[in-house]
Amino acid sequence: QVQVAESGGGLEQPGGSLRLSCVASGNIVSINSMGWYRQAPGKQREFVASISNRNTVYADSGKGRFTISRHNATNTVFLQMNALKLEDTAVYYCNVIGRYGSASLPFGSWGQGTQVTVSS
Repeated sequence: QVQVAESGGGLEQPGGSLRLSCVASGNIVSINSMGWYRQAPGKQREFVASISNRNTVYADSGKGRFTISRHNATNTVFLQMNALKLEDTAVYYCNVIGRYGSASLPFGSWGQGTQVTVSS
């Protein structure tokens, strides 16, 4: 089993910054990609950003404001969010894709989410 845990959410004013962290743990053999999604009240979950060995991808909503980075040694991914807007308010979820266990089976795991609230 692979566990994913996010942290770093909170309440911030418009224009402020927050840094989210996500750690994947368990019998992980390799990680292909790590990404962030968000879900605002009454809306579907949407892609925010992802990072893999090949590339980094951002949704238009975060380009120029959000930066995703990864620390491979600790299976950790970060999302630095600057110039926060009211519409960034959502629960942010981490998604990790890779292989685990002695048989190197594929996995895709989600965290429980961390609340980000942008409000004046």
